[in-house]
Order: sequence, then structure tokens, then C-alpha cells
Amino acid sequence: MSRSASSGGGGPEPRFAVVGNPDNRRVAFFEEAVRSAGLPAARVVPWLQVLRGEAAFAPGECVRIDSPGEDAEVDRLLRGVDDPTRVEGSARWYARFTAAVEAVAGAASAAGAEVLGSPADIAVLFDKRLCHGLLDRAGVPVPASPTSGPAGAPVRGWSDVRELLREHRMPRAFVKLAHGSSASGVLAVESAGPGRVRASTSVERDPSGRLFNSLRVRRYTSEREVGAVVDALAPDGLHIERWLPKASQRGRAADLRIVVVGGRATHAVVRTSTSPMTNLHLGGARGDLDEV
Repeated sequence: MSRSASSGGGGPEPRFAVVGNPDNRRVAFFEEAVRSAGLPAARVVPWLQVLRGEAAFAPGECVRIDSPGEDAEVDRLLRGVDDPTRVEGSARWYARFTAAVEAVAGAASAAGAEVLGSPADIAVLFDKRLCHGLLDRAGVPVPASPTSGPAGAPVRGWSDVRELLREHRMPRAFVKLAHGSSASGVLAVESAGPGRVRASTSVERDPSGRLFNSLRVRRYTSEREVGAVVDALAPDGLHIERWLPKASQRGRAADLRIVVVGGRATHAVVRTSTSPMTNLHLGGARGDLDEV
């Protein structure tokens, strides 16, 4: 962040308010960036205040809306689930989160503040189906998906997934929660014909049918097991993408995470894994960008 870029060419210095969780790493990084730019300290508006209807903004503030993650109470209020390791509740999370974003935008506008991200854009970013469709229409290469965009095929359970994979000739596909993150609720599904199905996932299903996030990637090797997990996930909304082969680095599957700003790649990270998911908390590791 630079003073000249943020101050509009010699105008008054921007005063930032960041909606986030005070202990969240992203909030801390943003506060440090503001300080490094020599700008007035950012004011943190906690998500708890937003969700309780207590948030207020000042005239002229630039309001940044940051992640509501890494706070158990905020997660409970958004998802309606007491156990933070539970997978269920992402559709409720999305509905409450987008409503809260709309409330922030309304309160900021009424106070004469400026919100840096539009509620409509944020709603797309947190829905894999809508985001996939937007990228596809913009000409960005994305894996084929029968659930892409507002007109994507509905997924009510495993029977729908099985039929869509057959219809679109996808023997290997990722089945993802539409509003999930950090590989929560993601299954890498492989099919070799009727009844021959297996899936790799971090989802653990207990005897009562409840789903939990695990730090261990496990493999379900029967259609009955895979179907039971998908059926439990489906009420929160599912997105399906063709499973494309990954590159490899030193014998491990590898992918790139790239940040693009203004059409220019500014940051790139290589992640590697022995499983289809390269997330670091699931056993993934940083790779060597120079070897790509």
C-alpha cells in the first residue's frame, strides 16, 4: 500500500475502518500495511459488533470488509453450529454473512463512508458456482462444470452427482461445498463404472451421520459411503468440477496459488501434497517456485 496510490494524488489521507476479527491474521497484516504507508491507524470494527447490530462508521472512512474467520463465536453466529469442527451450516453461513455485508454497506453509506468492496461482488466470491460462471464468461480457463453459474444444474444428493458425472463424462471430479473454504466438504471422486466409486476427502462421518472436518485425508471406497457423505453435504449446496491432472514436483502433486492485481501476477505460492488436496493443514507443503 502506498501513500500516493491511496490518497488520490495529494488529497486528504484516507482513514480506514476494517471490518474483521481483531485477532485475525489478515486484519493484523492490513493494519501493518497501513502503518507502513504512513497513514492514520486503521480502526477495527469487530464482526461481533456487526452481527449484533452495533457497528457504526464515521463520515469519510474507507471501509474494508475482511474475512470473518478465525473466531469461534463469529462462526457460531454465522453457521448456527456450536462445534467449530462440524462441516454442516455453510449455506446458513453464506446467507447470514451476505446479509451482514449488505448491512455494513448500508450503514457505511448512511454515515457518509465508502465501502471498498460491493456486496454483490462479495456474494459472488463466496459462491463457487457463481464465481466459476463469472470467470468462464470472462474467458478465464476453468475446469468444466455442470453446476457453473446461476443456471447450473441443481444437486440434491448423490443420485444427482452420479448422473451429472455420467452425463458429462467425468470419471474424476471434485465435489465441493458451494460456500466452503479450506477444503472443508471437498471430495475428490473417482468412478470406474456402476458401483465402483471411491473418494478422497477430509470429511469424517460419525455413526449418527454428522460430518466433521479432520486433519487427515481419508478414502471412502464404496458407493454407499461416498453417497452418504454427499447426501449429508447436499443441503448446503454443491459445486462439481472436472478433476484435472495436477503438475508434479519431486513426486508430489503440485498446484500454484497466484494473486493477480490489475492484470499482473504479484504473488505466487507452490503447494504440494501426496493427496488431491494441497492445503497445508491437510499435510500439504510449500513447493519451490523456481522449479516450476
